[in-house]
Amino acid sequence: MTLAAVPSPATAVWHLGPVPIRAYALCILAGIGVAMLITERRLRARGVTDGTSLDIAIWAVPTGIVGARVYHVVTSPQGYVGPGGDPLRVFAIWEGGLSIWGAVAGGAIGAYLAARRIGLPLGLVADALAPGLPVAQAIGRLGNWFNNEVYGRLTTLPWGLEVHDMRSGAVRPGLYHPTFAYEAIWNLGVALLVWRLDRRHEFGRGRAFALYVMGYAAGRLWIETLRIDAANTIVGVRLNVFTALLALLLATTYFRRVRSPRARG
Repeated sequence: MTLAAVPSPATAVWHLGPVPIRAYALCILAGIGVAMLITERRLRARGVTDGTSLDIAIWAVPTGIVGARVYHVVTSPQGYVGPGGDPLRVFAIWEGGLSIWGAVAGGAIGAYLAARRIGLPLGLVADALAPGLPVAQAIGRLGNWFNNEVYGRLTTLPWGLEVHDMRSGAVRPGLYHPTFAYEAIWNLGVALLVWRLDRRHEFGRGRAFALYVMGYAAGRLWIETLRIDAANTIVGVRLNVFTALLALLLATTYFRRVRSPRARG
C-alpha cells in the first residue's frame, strides 16, 4: 500500500468553548500579517511614515476579500446557484473559495483609495507590496490544505496527497497532486525573485508589482492545468488559465513599456 507523502488534516476547525477557530482563517490572517510587515519595512526604506502599511491594509484587505469571493463565485458558481446550489454559501468564506485574481483586483482598488487619502503614488505603494503578496499567498495556501481543497488530478508521484471529504469524513480513493503546495513553493520563489531584482535595479513606478504579476501568472498557467476542482471553462479550458494568460500579457506589457525613474533618455 502506497502511503501519502502529504497527508491531509481530517478537521479544519477547533472550538474554544462556543467559538470556532478555523484553520483557513488563521492562515489568511497570518499571511496578511506577514505581508504587512514586509510592506511596512519597504515603505520605511522609501522614506514613508511609520504605520502606513496599516493605513493601506484597512482599505485593501476588505476590498481584497470581497473581490476574492466575488471572482470565485462567478467562476465557480456550481455550489451556489442552480440544482443543488445554496446561495447562502456565498457568505461562508470559512469553507474556502477566495480567488487570488479577485483578491489582487479588489485589493488594488482598496490600495488606490488608501494611496489617494495618504497622498502617496500608487506605484510606490504597489512596489512596496510586491514581495509581500506572494509570501502571503504561500501562507494562505496552507488553508487549502486544511480544507482539503485546491488539489489536482490523480498521481503516482511519491508526494501524492491524501484527500478527505470534509462533509462525510471519508478518505477519497487514490492520491492527488498537491497543487496548493506547488503554488505555495512557486510563490516563495516569486517573492525572492521580485525582492532581489528590485533591490538590484530599483524598478519604481509599479514595475516591481508588474514583475510579481508576471511571475505568479506564469506559475499559475501550469498549475491550473493540474487542478480538478469545479470551474467554468471556455472551449474546454479552465477560465483561470485565460485569466492568468491575460494577466501575464498585461503585466509584461506594462513592465516593458514603463521606464524606471533612473532610466536615462
